[in-house]
Amino acid sequence: MPETIITRLRKERKMTQAQLAEKSGVHVKAIAKLEGGSRTLANVRLSTALALADALEVDPHRFLTE
Repeated sequence: MPETIITRLRKERKMTQAQLAEKSGVHVKAIAKLEGGSRTLANVRLSTALALADALEVDPHRFLTE
């Protein structure tokens, strides 16, 4: 399975899933599901996507274009 944008951005920032969870306020299990492909950004609350974008320091529109 190809790497998700969340995984790629997290690794570029040398963060663990736990660190991303702490910084974003998103539960680590939700991040694991997004990275594992069992959930997609299209299926999360807008607040979750915005929290992840903020924690990863990217424009949320990037999630839609990659």
